[in-house]
Amino acid sequence: MIKRYTNETLSDVVNALCEESSYQAVFHMPGHEWPMPSLEALSEVVERLRSVLFPGYFGNSEIKPETMNYHIGTSLDIVYRLLVEQIMRGRCFFCDASDRECDRCEIEARDLATSFIATLPEIRRLLATDVRAAFVGDPAAKSPGETIFCYPSITALTHHRIAHELYKLGVELIPRIIGEMAHSKTGIDIHPGATIGEHFFIDHGTGTVIGETSIIGRNVRLYQGVTLGAKSFPEDDSGKLIKGIPRHPIVEDDVTVYSGATILGRVTIGKGATVGGNVWVTEDIPAGSRITQQQ
Repeated sequence: MIKRYTNETLSDVVNALCEESSYQAVFHMPGHEWPMPSLEALSEVVERLRSVLFPGYFGNSEIKPETMNYHIGTSLDIVYRLLVEQIMRGRCFFCDASDRECDRCEIEARDLATSFIATLPEIRRLLATDVRAAFVGDPAAKSPGETIFCYPSITALTHHRIAHELYKLGVELIPRIIGEMAHSKTGIDIHPGATIGEHFFIDHGTGTVIGETSIIGRNVRLYQGVTLGAKSFPEDDSGKLIKGIPRHPIVEDDVTVYSGATILGRVTIGKGATVGGNVWVTEDIPAGSRITQQQ
């Protein structure tokens, strides 16, 4: 039955939504008065980092070598201050007030933000190899700059390489948020825990999934719709999932995986192997092999 909108209807709905039985499973109360991490602030962090990692492509497009120190220094100062606060917010999201002190957490957040910023030269080096892989690997690419500016693979990998360094440092929640930003933009889902070597390219990319404990070597190329996933989820004696154990594939150097292939479990795809489209893989593949659908 269609209802008319009245003050009484609104009041009834508000009261129903404010009942503890309704909101208990989905309500978050900020710990120590710290709110949830800010998507807007984290978006600014990523955009400023993109302008640092790819100067001239993002941010100030008129940057010159003689002004680069100023622009990069200014952006990193802002990134540092934003990131410290967001790391604190991420920690408070999981915080048990009985075993954490806010002053200590703030000092650790500053140290973590500093340690992350120190990884930026290596992040740029890795991304430069990814750009090269995209340009060399796609005959449609007219220049490396086109892949930086337009390709979803480079967008997803920029987010991932940022998120992965934060993940390795033990930063809570923030890496996952940054990864999901790229997922929503590109359709490429890479867990921040995944380890990815240099010269990595995802052609087209839509629907590609790379799980948390995946390990990918150098010069690997994936196509759209590829899944590097878990085959099963072990449980402990109480029936709870055991988290953190290796459960995703190892893809060695120089491997190509074509569209729609699904590789599940802690299997190894040997160096130089080729996995054809729409293939289902749950066992190790020897180096140099070519796996295709049986006709």
